[in-house]
Amino acid sequence: MAKITLDLHDIYNKGNAIDAELNRVMEQALAKKITPVEIIPGKGSGQLKKRVLRYLNQPEIKKLYHRLEKDDKNFGRIFVHFRF
Repeated sequence: MAKITLDLHDIYNKGNAIDAELNRVMEQALAKKITPVEIIPGKGSGQLKKRVLRYLNQPEIKKLYHRLEKDDKNFGRIFVHFRF
């Protein structure tokens, strides 16, 4: 199964780059019909994970995917599932 992984460790403090990368992987997943997308905000303080979840909860983004899964074994990982 194909999967897209976005690791945000390198750009955790660059707000515009984070949004651009999130947009890029969402568009890529839709274009190539790939599910799931794995987003790795890392563990840290939790601020980056909150930012990613805020992004994913925007109405125009939320309608693009089927469901979110927070990895209960790894706090620093989120899966976005699409339905095609």
